[in-house]
Amino acid sequence: MLSKTLQKAFNDQINHELSSSYLYLSMAAYAESQNLPGFASWLKIQTKEESGHAMKLYKFINERGGRVELQKIEQPPLEFKSPTALFEDVLKHERRITALINKLYELALDEKDYSAQVLLHEFIGEQVEEEATASAILETLKMAGEKGHALIMMDRQLARRGQN
Repeated sequence: MLSKTLQKAFNDQINHELSSSYLYLSMAAYAESQNLPGFASWLKIQTKEESGHAMKLYKFINERGGRVELQKIEQPPLEFKSPTALFEDVLKHERRITALINKLYELALDEKDYSAQVLLHEFIGEQVEEEATASAILETLKMAGEKGHALIMMDRQLARRGQN
């Protein structure tokens, strides 16, 4: 049985994951408006991943006899200053999610909920990858600049995500 404290924390995390999905979809819409279909494709895959994370948490709550309680999702930003600014926001957001998952893991430790800890280990590992990927894209953008051939090549590279 999932404790009420963990149930609330997992429900809050579902909201964060769904909000992340919505944010990445808004970012994809921005990228498409800037004629960057590869960036948009990468971000749409990110949208699906975040929704998948929310559903893992949803399933976990139900399997543990808890109750999923969906919460309001705020409207994400619609505009971004540039592709570099966009990925600065991606990295900042992923770091925020990492902190939230770490806090949730600490709660699972305090509650001695071992199955929650096992589930959260997977999320912790994924966050390391998410931050590293966002950081690498951001650093490449900074080196390449936001105009010309380098940006076009980067857009094509990002479009390859999910084709491997």
